[in-house]
Amino acid sequence: MINKILYIAYKYEYGQKENGIALNYKAWYENFTSLGYDVDTIFYEDYSFDELQKIIISHASKIDPDLIFFILQKDQVEINTLNALRKRGFFTANFFGDDQWRFDNFTCNYAPYFSACITTDKFSLEKYHRIGQKNVIRSQWASLESKVQSDQMNYKYDVSFIGGCNRYRQWFVTRLANSGITVHCFGGGWPNGRVSYEEVEDIFSSSKINLNISNSTSYDVRYLLSSLKSILSGVKSVFKRVKNSSQTKARNFEIPVQGGFQLTDYVPTLDDYFDIGKELACYSCVDEAEKLIKYYLNNENEREIIKLAGIKKARINHTFKCRIIDFMKELEEIKNNER
Repeated sequence: MINKILYIAYKYEYGQKENGIALNYKAWYENFTSLGYDVDTIFYEDYSFDELQKIIISHASKIDPDLIFFILQKDQVEINTLNALRKRGFFTANFFGDDQWRFDNFTCNYAPYFSACITTDKFSLEKYHRIGQKNVIRSQWASLESKVQSDQMNYKYDVSFIGGCNRYRQWFVTRLANSGITVHCFGGGWPNGRVSYEEVEDIFSSSKINLNISNSTSYDVRYLLSSLKSILSGVKSVFKRVKNSSQTKARNFEIPVQGGFQLTDYVPTLDDYFDIGKELACYSCVDEAEKLIKYYLNNENEREIIKLAGIKKARINHTFKCRIIDFMKELEEIKNNER
């Protein structure tokens, strides 16, 4: 039975203390702890690369965990280190959250060396099998639990967006502004700047419409022709393995869990988690987003019905605690079968 976990990841977002506590820390470490697991930690940013390899092996040998849970975001851990853990009989797992665009140039290099892998991309399951990793679990991003359970209608904003500023998002928001829609934007690169998790929750619940805009490369001709840099980024995405498609992310679950109505770009598998049109709304291009924003601002009752249905679904099914409960059952089964 898995009880003692060694958790290995960043503590701070991107390993930088000034960015605040990492979402992964809040999502996984804090929820493992709240579910009663005995969790010890190793944080990437606390050690040099060489020191980290030694401390992982020595600390695992010292505490003898039932599970070593990694969140690799780049090459923080050597394959030799993973092999050493395997030879010592440790049960290891990694959460791969970007297989939609990183499997072929990242995940495939590491996945065979874990006892089990967790992926958010159902289209990558067969890829794991082809490289010899049979112990792969499909899970998903989720949301932290809401601290405010009321479903208020005291709105501050008609339309808001939370996320880092990039060229495509700027273009998207400007197109909406030209059609008379003001989007209040928060995050790195926007005039309002980054916001805390507490502020994020308040923005979600106090916005009539929470817009979710992809951060992948867009192939909208109007965007590509809007600047030379846009054209170059589009060409680059064709020839290099960059983030050229949207994916279901934590934001899709955070908005409803924390009390908001969601209008998001459609991504494959989103309808595995929500009833589109009844629990959230989706657009496929900026023109559809404009029409839907205007429609839902003018049809409050329909918007509120969808919002409440989305909140109910997400709070019951789509928190990180729910994800852990589900995939830990599968990890237990895999570990028992390996004995």
